[in-house]
Amino acid sequence: MIGRLAVFGATGDLTARYLLPALAALRESGDLGDDFELIGASREELSSEEFREWIAAQLDRHAGSCPAGVRDAVTASARYVRADAADPADVAAVIAGDTPVAVYLALPPALFPRAVTALHEAGLPAGSGIVLEKPFGEDLDSARQLNRLLAEVVPEEAVFRVDHFLAMTTVQNVLGSRLANRVLEPLWNSTHIAEVDIVWDESLALEGRAGYYDHVGALKDMLQNHLLQLLCLVAMEPPLTLGERDLRDRKVDVLRSVRLLTEDSVVRRTRRARYLAGRIGDRDVPAYADEEGVDPRRRTETFAEVELELDSWRWAGTRFRLRSGKAMGADRKEVAVRFRAVPHLPFGHGGEELPNVLRFTLEPEGLALDLTGIGAHAYELAPLSLTAQMEPPGLPAYGRLLLDVLRGDPALSLRGDEAEEAWRVVAPVLAAWEQDLVPLEEYPAGSDGPPARIDAADTRRRREALLHDPAPPVTEDTP
Repeated sequence: MIGRLAVFGATGDLTARYLLPALAALRESGDLGDDFELIGASREELSSEEFREWIAAQLDRHAGSCPAGVRDAVTASARYVRADAADPADVAAVIAGDTPVAVYLALPPALFPRAVTALHEAGLPAGSGIVLEKPFGEDLDSARQLNRLLAEVVPEEAVFRVDHFLAMTTVQNVLGSRLANRVLEPLWNSTHIAEVDIVWDESLALEGRAGYYDHVGALKDMLQNHLLQLLCLVAMEPPLTLGERDLRDRKVDVLRSVRLLTEDSVVRRTRRARYLAGRIGDRDVPAYADEEGVDPRRRTETFAEVELELDSWRWAGTRFRLRSGKAMGADRKEVAVRFRAVPHLPFGHGGEELPNVLRFTLEPEGLALDLTGIGAHAYELAPLSLTAQMEPPGLPAYGRLLLDVLRGDPALSLRGDEAEEAWRVVAPVLAAWEQDLVPLEEYPAGSDGPPARIDAADTRRRREALLHDPAPPVTEDTP
């Protein structure tokens, strides 16, 4: 197990909010020993003592429930080195030593190539690993270039392209519920499932992240990585094991099966929008274009929706909708699997015929199955819901990720080809949006997002898919 963690960008928000609480959780669980060392590096002028004081303050703020002894242990394990992540000499001073080190690049993605190049020139000790946050690159070409740079520094199994969604127990439960329950897997195909909605809507607005978000937008920030990973877990074939090779092979298969969107289908099957001024709960939210640090000329979207289809035996005829929005009226973070309705009902017309829906609630953790049964009156249909609450996770998502990094287990990180395939999926959408082929809509902060588009043919196809036998796969020539 690697005993040293070097974080470049150590005084940033990611470290404060996620990495430090994760280290505290690992220390409390006994997964970090007394010999663990945290090396913080950034351009700020700080002494090691000042860095430790900052760590203690951030743990009090973001991990207030951790015992004082744990906080003190994490703080005492840290030291600070002022360094430019792009300067090989500075980088060499941070990673100096003969023992392996896990290097966490908590930096803007645009800095990854220079930081990796500096690591190559500085020379990592044998057995070390490199951790990169999403998004991995800025497009397909930059992802390929970054993969080539990484291959010159460490072997592929020592590269951790982390996506904390994969370490969330609720996300893993999507796969667990499928594979550990015989009742589900026989139904897990297009014969029985009409649509899958993968949604991450949040009431949070920009929250001071303009420096990052205004250069990225909802499509790159959420759909290209997090939600495509959820799509992989929903749609993948059962792996032989959950080891890094089998699991990641099956995820790549899903991404390769995604039917690429044409310009015409991007116009019909994608949406983008940004929020206007509004009210969320008891707070007023300014329009995105008026948020501090935003350049309205970039036309950055805060809402993105994409419909995808998979060219595979299992999923031909099923639609997958990926959607994420900021400054929404309520949080909605779920995977909703919508089953086709039964072909015949002997109950007459009493009550409403509703398709079954299996919902994996991602935050907070939960599971619900919407069924139809008999209500208060004979032969009158009524909705039924079966719900279950999940046990709280033993470790936070970043705690699980860091533990895998220190143990050298890359199963829950993205492989190089997987990162490239994810960019391939969204490349046509990015190209069409850059040409303004899809209008940038608007929605008030605190609403449900942009108003639904009315497309009679599409509405008809969706209703038939939900309420009747599966129709033939929709093609670009379908009227």
